Amino acid sequence: MREVVHGAFAMDTSHNDPKKKYPEPPFHEKAQSVPGTEAKMAQKPDHGEATYKGFGRLNGQVALITGGDSGIGRAVALAFAREGADIAISYLSEHDDAKETQAVVEEAGRRFISIPGDLASLEHCALVVQKTVAAFGRIDILINNAAYQDKAVESILDLTPERIDRVFRVNIIAMFHLAIGAIPHMKEGSTIINVGSIQAYQPSPSILDYATTKGAIVTFTKGLAQDVIKKGIRVNCVAPGPVWTPLIAQSFHADKINSFGKDTPMGRPAQPAEMAPLFVFLASSESSYVNGEVLGGTGGKPLA
Repeated sequence: MREVVHGAFAMDTSHNDPKKKYPEPPFHEKAQSVPGTEAKMAQKPDHGEATYKGFGRLNGQVALITGGDSGIGRAVALAFAREGADIAISYLSEHDDAKETQAVVEEAGRRFISIPGDLASLEHCALVVQKTVAAFGRIDILINNAAYQDKAVESILDLTPERIDRVFRVNIIAMFHLAIGAIPHMKEGSTIINVGSIQAYQPSPSILDYATTKGAIVTFTKGLAQDVIKKGIRVNCVAPGPVWTPLIAQSFHADKINSFGKDTPMGRPAQPAEMAPLFVFLASSESSYVNGEVLGGTGGKPLA
């Protein structure tokens, strides 16, 4: 058996069975405070560092990836860079994680900038676009990946007004501001990819605020796609199921973290590396007739 080791996880490259590609629960990970960071995770996610191979599908393009410091965002940055794109990421304050993303992008020989700050602010959304355009001259791919998810609760009565407001500002309102800012700097053939979730279709009451924003993202995607295709810009959505990222460590208690993903048909969560190829497909010309769609990476949980 040949294994590719990354952090505490080992990817078994000899298995044809996708259920066995990465470890299954139980995991042994401690809960974190918000915001969680990969730097504090004992079992590091796999972003494809040892396995992703690019084929020049995004040569010369410029990608702006929100939440690009860790998890799915870092995996997408890595894949896009190896496909030939220059990368700008935004993130809140997880500076150590952002440096890791910078390292994998620059190792691929691509240019990189990072823009820390809070996307709950309209002014910061504008700044993210401005700095990306100032550095690279344009935006070819906008990945709306950043999301805020707080601790799981027992009841909707436990959700504070401040928390609900923040979740909506970061998860969906920022997408409006970023799209409005970026579209004037995008040419024909550009793409926007929003990150939804299985939560849009199978919402968990314990994170109902987060789940509701993911439903809104699906609607936003389908409506925006009909608008900007007139400019030659496609818009699609990736809807992940359970993915092993710091969002999990910050949101749930130890029992939930350690059994995370067990309830999927796969019997395990995805690794960020398994999500990145979906974004590459939607960003590349190979998906030229795909517009306004939701592409699921749920391990078999239905999107309905």
